[in-house]
Amino acid sequence: MSKLKKLLSYPDPRGDTAEMLLVMLPGVGIEAEDFAAQGLVVAAQAGQRTVEVVAVKPDQALYLDGAVAPVLEQAVLAPSRARGHIRIWLLGISLGGMGALSCAAAQLEGIEGVILLAPFIGTHGTVAELKQAGGFARWQAEKSAATPPERHILSWLRDRLGGAPGPQLWLGHATKDRFAAGHLLLAEALPPNQTVAVEGGHDWDAWRTAFQMLMARGPFD
Repeated sequence: MSKLKKLLSYPDPRGDTAEMLLVMLPGVGIEAEDFAAQGLVVAAQAGQRTVEVVAVKPDQALYLDGAVAPVLEQAVLAPSRARGHIRIWLLGISLGGMGALSCAAAQLEGIEGVILLAPFIGTHGTVAELKQAGGFARWQAEKSAATPPERHILSWLRDRLGGAPGPQLWLGHATKDRFAAGHLLLAEALPPNQTVAVEGGHDWDAWRTAFQMLMARGPFD
């Protein structure tokens, strides 16, 4: 099984034992270092809660194969729980959003919330299926042409958005993002206070602004 290419840890600057862990998962063309360079680590640790941030770089194939969950569990989540973290959040950008949802769908222990920034939730054909069906609630996996990993994630999302137990879902997206069609379907199914839409495209300016706006709403509180 492929392993993580990189793992960077950012302890809370206040020096206390962090109350919670936030794992950041990048998309294609994004490096683990970019989360700190673009200000997301500082934004995550600016609130009242103490937060340890871990930025990882999985092999891209782990996302597409739906195999990222066991790798993240072994390399990051299990050791974190052993250190006392009982509150775990995931953040995924673009294809990393699919990775974060894959981990949530695998029902890994202790995941309290997932923050999705411009998430890739499926191919254009898969998103068209969702739209044609009338949204997540009416989409039927058995009639879908999506890949098995996509069907697994979308089935979990459909059930979670329909009221099944599971982690909180928070969404930040941009109006001119190339994956906007899927983001709008997801936003329509989420509570309004857990989603923000910003001007821009599929880029760091939009992701940074959306994340800062979501953090201002206190998801960790």
